[in-house]
Amino acid sequence: MESQNLLLPIVFVPLAGAFVLPFLGMYSKKLRNAFALVFTAVPFLLLLAALPFATSASPLSFDVRLPLGMSFGLLADGLAVFMALTSSFIGMIIILYSYGYMSHYDNQNEYYLCVVLFIGAMMGITLSSDLIFLYVFWEISAICCWRLIGFFREKEYVRRANKAFLITVAGALLMLAGFIMIYQQYGTTDLILLRGKAISDAAVLLILFGICSKSATLPLHSWLADAGIAPSPVTALLHAAVLVKIGVYVYARLFLAGFTISQVWHTAVPVIAAVSALASAGAAIAEYDLKRIIAYSTVSQIGFIFLGLSAGGDLAAAGGLLYILMHGISKAGLFLCAGIIEHNCKTKDIRKLGGLSKTMPLTAVSFFLCAFSVMGIPPFGGFFSKYMVINGAAEAGHPIIAAVFLIGAVMTVIYLLRVFTLVFFGKAATPNRNEGTKIMVFSVVLLGVISLGSGLLIHYPASFVSAIVQQMAVIGK
Repeated sequence: MESQNLLLPIVFVPLAGAFVLPFLGMYSKKLRNAFALVFTAVPFLLLLAALPFATSASPLSFDVRLPLGMSFGLLADGLAVFMALTSSFIGMIIILYSYGYMSHYDNQNEYYLCVVLFIGAMMGITLSSDLIFLYVFWEISAICCWRLIGFFREKEYVRRANKAFLITVAGALLMLAGFIMIYQQYGTTDLILLRGKAISDAAVLLILFGICSKSATLPLHSWLADAGIAPSPVTALLHAAVLVKIGVYVYARLFLAGFTISQVWHTAVPVIAAVSALASAGAAIAEYDLKRIIAYSTVSQIGFIFLGLSAGGDLAAAGGLLYILMHGISKAGLFLCAGIIEHNCKTKDIRKLGGLSKTMPLTAVSFFLCAFSVMGIPPFGGFFSKYMVINGAAEAGHPIIAAVFLIGAVMTVIYLLRVFTLVFFGKAATPNRNEGTKIMVFSVVLLGVISLGSGLLIHYPASFVSAIVQQMAVIGK
């Protein structure tokens, strides 16, 4: 199969298919829902076909040269395929879960359009090999998230959606200014031609504003907890493997496998990540809203990923990439479990919940499995990735920051155990509540099992991310 025949559908099947869904929905809701899953499954299956070539010396690529030093290019190297596979897989699970969760809401045509369009934009971001097209797909994702966060259209919900949109778009515009500075310096926006090029600290700073706004890193983090008012499949989409991981992916793409930056950033970024991880973990401990606790947890765990990618060692970088996968699977599971709880108990206040292990045993077990991975308890996948990040950071010359993140890991255990015990084993404040629909329960059980299984079979994803790190090291030379 030619590269373009494989890579173009990965991006354009969900992008174009999203606009077909409302018309299908006018005819049949079941048909629309089925095709929403198909339009997300196609990229996943095609990415599996590209997987054998991903970490080779000649990964699949497609490129059309454009005027003014631009190009429409797609590159399926190890980093891109890893991130796209993770995102499309979790996207499929979220769409399956949506069949049950969204079934009684209005505006479902718009919902599925925005979710699938967002997945398509994510495919574009991960595979793009040109800065301008990366920015275009980045902004498409922002528009989708704006509509999804404000899905219920109530005044407060719209205000919070606007807040998320303004913060992320403002950051993206600063990032675009950084891209323009790079274009002025080298006369091209083609990332392949820009490999190994040194860029100014000013350009790095502007790009970091965009990255931190999208990945909800302190001080641009406040919109993420507010986004918890969206439907639970949306919050899973935002907080798990997809939206907030865009920033860390672009950090890896630009600064590990792309440009040469000054050494100061290998100290500054870990410090920012450490402050963000500790402050948000503290907020999670003090919070009582279930979805806000999990959201603050996301901000904290993103700090671990940034530490791994910015510390400067191969072990830390491999751990950071591995945690993108492990956190994405487990955090999606936590949010979808929270959705079942909110759906059936009509509250997110953990003080008003309790005793749900008896009435929601499968949800309880799934939450337990996913939470243990995020906590970093062996033998779950999150343990190995966190160990690699913290140990790798210490080996790379950041022992104090590594110790700070060790404290952050302990804080993660504290607030997630608090949530689990109060919600599932506390006083039975919410009796006579049942599990969610079969498809919703299946989704969370699957993610829980994968959270454990990925740790038991850690050799396979760990070997792949190590190969990605080696590929990035060769590219960066």
